Amino acid sequence: MTDQFFTRDANFVPITGLGLVASKAITYVAPGTGSTGATTLFTVTGVVGVRLFAVVSGVDLTGAGLIEAGVAGNTAALLAQTTGTTLDVGEIWTDTGPSTVEALPAIQLLSGANVIQTISGATITAGTLTYYCSWFPISANGNVVAA
Repeated sequence: MTDQFFTRDANFVPITGLGLVASKAITYVAPGTGSTGATTLFTVTGVVGVRLFAVVSGVDLTGAGLIEAGVAGNTAALLAQTTGTTLDVGEIWTDTGPSTVEALPAIQLLSGANVIQTISGATITAGTLTYYCSWFPISANGNVVAA
């Protein structure tokens, strides 16, 4: 006997393993999607547990920009600030040393804070990142959707 339980989705199916997954792909060009500033990746309502990572596809990221992901007020809370040129095709970005094999990131709790990407210092001029947000609801209204 245990007092543990699985959170269930809207159809009452237990959420196990990684939970639900939302994704958002961004192909960088400057000016435009590679410009400095913040971009909303995922809209969050309620309280959720999240794990965020990104995978590089197409071509390596180019440009001297610094890139990070987090929330307003803590823009590197989910993915540490990394120089764009260190992100190469096939690599998984979970920390400042992306590679083709990475440990699953730790779960972070968010309460209605949208997940954002911030580019600073210079632009990102080429490359594609697909962000994956593995998540599960904590509150009854917990939800994550790609922006």
